[in-house]
Parts: sequence; structure tokens; C-alpha cells
Amino acid sequence: MSISQMNFFERVVFLLKTFGKSYVSGAGYTFLIALVGTFFGLVIGFIIGIIQTIPVKKTDPLVKRIVMKIVNYILLAYVEVFRGTPMLVQAMFIYYGFSTLFKINLDYMFAAFFIVSINTGAYMAETVRGGILSIDEGQTEGAQSIGMTHFQTMVYVILPQALRNIMPQIGNNLIINIKDTCVLFAIGVTELFSRAKSVAGAYYTYFEAFTIVLIVYFIMTFICSRVLRLIESKMDGPESYDLATTDTLAYTSGMANYPFKNRRMK
Repeated sequence: MSISQMNFFERVVFLLKTFGKSYVSGAGYTFLIALVGTFFGLVIGFIIGIIQTIPVKKTDPLVKRIVMKIVNYILLAYVEVFRGTPMLVQAMFIYYGFSTLFKINLDYMFAAFFIVSINTGAYMAETVRGGILSIDEGQTEGAQSIGMTHFQTMVYVILPQALRNIMPQIGNNLIINIKDTCVLFAIGVTELFSRAKSVAGAYYTYFEAFTIVLIVYFIMTFICSRVLRLIESKMDGPESYDLATTDTLAYTSGMANYPFKNRRMK
């Protein structure tokens, strides 16, 4: 039976049997690029967030104030440019720009990691900054009062709390990156969407091929969202806490009897 004589479900099964490994390989590349890009984007976001929240006072040296202002302007320009332009345009600009301007032919996978990372970093920078500012100022003042530097305060006091606050947005960015990696086919990355185009073109089964892709994307994003919610719940800890101590006299309840009270009640 030729493929033209098959019904919709038979064609889907045929494509899965024939090109199943290609779909799995493409999904693997898609998830890898999204995961690596989200991780490095988060690192970029934390670095920018820390820099943007460095306190600058009028009493600080003039050189420090000028340097910080220049750095903040550069970081602001980076965030605005990469948040204000499509990833597809960024991919084309960076991949072909390196080749034209610097005569550097980027490996397509390195280009994919780099593009997704810096694009995600622009979004995560604002997310991290908001997460840092959401922490009560008293904690920063308390850390500084015991001699902590700004960097120590960020690493040991503020960022651990900010990380929990921004976990939902980190998950959103990972899911967005899983879907948006499809634009990288324009620079030759053989991710899931690119593999589906090849499959569809082989037998002109576009509807069936992209139905499979639709389901695969949904499965990946659904599993990621469930796992991330589980991580969030683990970070929240138990709903109730009990004081852990080896000194029984330190327990606040349930450890002492008062027989004299019973005698008085009698």
C-alpha cells in the first residue's frame, strides 16, 4: 500500500516507524539547546543583577560613579536590544555577522548555545533584578552590619531567597526556549522542527509530520513544567517546622509534667 492510499493515522504510524529515530534525535537537540541556553542565561542574569544592584553613593569616588554609570548603560542597552528583537533575527545577525565581519565560521551548535544563552540572559537580567529588589532591605542592612561586602551579601543572603522567588520565571524561560529553538533551523541547526521539515518534504505529509512534532513539543514542555513545580515545592520545604535539638530541656512543649498542678486541681 502506498502512502497516498493510507488514512491519517496510518500515515502517522508510518512516519513514526520510518523516521522515529530522526524525531527523537531532533527532540534531544532541542532539549539540550534549551537547557544549556537557560542555564547560561540564568548565570548571565545573576551577574547583571548583582552588578545593577551595587550601591553607588554620592560620597563614593568619582571614578567608581563614572564606571558604574557606563557599565549600567551598557547592560541596559544589552537588555533592551535582546528583549526588543526576535530571536530569529538575532540568530541570523550573529551567525552571518561573525562570518562577514570577523571571518569566523561558527559551529552551528555553538552558535545555537550562544544565541539562546544571550537572549535568555537579557530576560533573566530583569527577572533577577526584580527578585533581588523583592527581598526586604533589612536583610541587606543586617548583612552589612556584620561586615559583609555587597558580593557576600548577594551570594549568601539575598540570592538564595531571590532564586526561590524567580523559580517560576526560570521555568517559563526554559519552556519558551524549548519552543523557540525552532527558529534556529534558519542557521542550519538540526533540531526538532528542522527534522520535521525534512520528514514532511520526503513524502509531502506536512499535516501528519507536524502533528507528531506538536505532540512531542507538548510532551517536553509538560514534563518540564511538572518537574519544575516539584523542585519549587522541594525548595519551599515542609509546611511545618519543629525545633531540632539534643537538649530535652529546650523543647517548648510535651516534655515536662507538672504533678503539683494536678494536686491543686483536686
